[in-house]
Amino acid sequence: MSNILRGLLQAVDEQLCSPQTAYVKFAFDRLVQLGMSDAQSREEIADCLGEELDAMLNEQRPFNEKNYKDLLNSLPWGEEPLSANDLENL
Repeated sequence: MSNILRGLLQAVDEQLCSPQTAYVKFAFDRLVQLGMSDAQSREEIADCLGEELDAMLNEQRPFNEKNYKDLLNSLPWGEEPLSANDLENL
């Protein structure tokens, strides 16, 4: 595991315990309810944190909590489920 990922996961663990970031715990619980493991859920949240930190550095701006919340609300990332129309093209 890279030092960057280790640091992001540590930050996620701290956010999961903090009342100031209850929205992170909400996202974690939602992902677990969807069937993700605890570790996978933490990694998905760490990906969101990393995305926001990258944007912050690239755009030379402060951390944007709203963007971070939006990223968390968009989880899980990945392929969209197939619709009935998609199945016709298989």
